[in-house]
Amino acid sequence: METGQPSRTAFSAARYRAAHQLIEGGEIFSDPLAVRILGVPPDAEEAPGRRAMRLFIAARTRFAEDALAVAVAGGTRQLFILGAGLDTFAYRNPWPELRVFEVDHPDTQAWKRHRLADAAIEVPENLEYVPVDFERQTLRLAAEPGAFFLWLGVVPYLTRVGFDETLGLIAATERSEVVFDYAMPPSSMPAARRAALEERAARVASIGEPWQTYFMPDDLAVELRGRGFAEIEDLGPAELAARWFGRPDVPRGTPGGHVVHARRT
Repeated sequence: METGQPSRTAFSAARYRAAHQLIEGGEIFSDPLAVRILGVPPDAEEAPGRRAMRLFIAARTRFAEDALAVAVAGGTRQLFILGAGLDTFAYRNPWPELRVFEVDHPDTQAWKRHRLADAAIEVPENLEYVPVDFERQTLRLAAEPGAFFLWLGVVPYLTRVGFDETLGLIAATERSEVVFDYAMPPSSMPAARRAALEERAARVASIGEPWQTYFMPDDLAVELRGRGFAEIEDLGPAELAARWFGRPDVPRGTPGGHVVHARRT
């Protein structure tokens, strides 16, 4: 992202979340604040190539917040949203006992706080803003045992060093849990999918937010277990399609975007 400017990919993700509320009626993931915080009308009609990304973003958010609900029921009292963008969870948080920390670049946070004020969305007392540049600053958080980390829409844009450092911080927290999404490398895709992925990668690179880190599922699982995450649930296109879209016909192992929930025991 450009210095002095908010993340444009954060704005794009917010548009997809808001559009899901209008096009699918929030069927997968309901967010009554998604349209308000955006500040401009999202696309309310289908556009070629956008449906898959919109539904993936809705599914990853649903998956993450479902996992968080289980964690809170089990005693989690801290949530760190890494790369929060225009995420609205903290402003519709149903658990007063859950303290939320939004961690993001200071320019993006300043933009978000203007959007909140313009939309008349109240900032709750159990929310704290933590400004940080993931690639230039060492992330330091006062995380307690059992803390939960939401890390959506961030990992592909990090260098491998940035990913390793952040994951190391999460892993250093006893009984921590994390949900994040990642992309498989273009080389793993059939020709048509690879071309589409490379086209999208070129678009985000052109606005200064290139994709830099990819994973194969088995390699990532080894990495996570090596960091002490004994419980791992990784959903790829087949699992996402079966769970939320009524599509059990998608072959297992189909390459594409993944979302993973990992927990240290």
